[in-house]
Amino acid sequence: MTDAVSEAVANAPLARPDCPAAPAPGSLAASGQTGLVHGTTSIAAVEAIDHFQGELLRYGAEAGAVLKIREMDPGFALAHALAAAIELFTMTPAGFVAAAGPLAVARSLARLAPEREQMLVEAIHHWSQNRIETALSLHLAIAERWPRDLVSARIGQYHLLNRGEFARMRHLTGQLLSANSDVPAVLGMHAFALEQTGALRDAELLARRAVDAGFDPWAEHTLAHVLERTGRSHEGIAFLSGRSAQWARCSSFLRTHNWWHLALFHIELGDYAEALALYDTRVWGVRKAYCHDQVNAVSLLARLELCGVDVGDRWQELAGWLEGRTGEHVNGFLDLHYLYGLARGGRWRAVAEMQRSLSANAARARDDVWRDIVPVAVDGLVAHARGAASEAAARLGTVLPRLHHLGGSSTQRHLFTLLHRDALARA
Repeated sequence: MTDAVSEAVANAPLARPDCPAAPAPGSLAASGQTGLVHGTTSIAAVEAIDHFQGELLRYGAEAGAVLKIREMDPGFALAHALAAAIELFTMTPAGFVAAAGPLAVARSLARLAPEREQMLVEAIHHWSQNRIETALSLHLAIAERWPRDLVSARIGQYHLLNRGEFARMRHLTGQLLSANSDVPAVLGMHAFALEQTGALRDAELLARRAVDAGFDPWAEHTLAHVLERTGRSHEGIAFLSGRSAQWARCSSFLRTHNWWHLALFHIELGDYAEALALYDTRVWGVRKAYCHDQVNAVSLLARLELCGVDVGDRWQELAGWLEGRTGEHVNGFLDLHYLYGLARGGRWRAVAEMQRSLSANAARARDDVWRDIVPVAVDGLVAHARGAASEAAARLGTVLPRLHHLGGSSTQRHLFTLLHRDALARA
């Protein structure tokens, strides 16, 4: 193990007497699907972990069922850690608070778990403490030694997406290929990394292989990226429309996001009425309290307005769902969308409150994303929403080359380029 991995595992606490007893090492169960040994004697728990892995790879609607695995074996450390991960995926302060309890139990039990699970428990713990680089060192080490652990790999890819580290993502997903030639979702994972690093031809070939091999909405999403970046909007509409019937099996994140991609193709072709109809019926309203549904909604309304579309009172309705987000600051990419949505909805008191909160957060931040990039982008977005075109152009132009550090895909971040171009034209 690397020094970072060794330190992370060594710092795990000893088992506490108030926690369930961990299983005896000699009686651990192995997965018939992955061949991985798990820290439980319960075959049902291992099968449930396998099911969770499949749902996580597909962003399936049944991923939350992982919460019940703790009932199958209360001494299964990984089950408690994955219950915490579900909370962390919400990307809210409340989710981070809710993750603390199951993580404390998981770390107490992990001493007698297999080494791989010790490392994964610690990675999720470091995620909960916002020590993402340490978490990533663990996920990358797991991918190298146990490439069939796709739960760890998917979480690692999620972190790399949120940090805009796509070359590193490509390295991570590339390590998985030879050991997972039978898993379409791994092809989809690597195809996305290829697309984000500019290898569009290879990304398309791999994404199509994944789509042809089985239901993989993430590979469909990747192919949408390729078709958008190569200007094939008609093909994109035909492809996504033909796949959309199965998206109800996904969580709201990928379900609404794939519809969002379909709406972008209609915008590109000037079919604004259809894009607005997709906003009303498919993109907004599945889980209005969920961060990624809100981001999709903000982005789509902004793009429609930039094309001269009158979106009516939709900004005002959306802003009502954003007002409670002003002090969260879990992710800079999310914060920029929240702020712009509040500004376009005319919630200026909430905008001022969020600016003050972001300023205080920047003052105590240790990394340059929160300290240097976010505050300038915030000023640019507020200026754009107020109609101060020259200020918006100057501020956004300063940070555009560095915005990838906030996370989000290239297509998602393109919104900020569009706003900058609009400000330049108006100025």
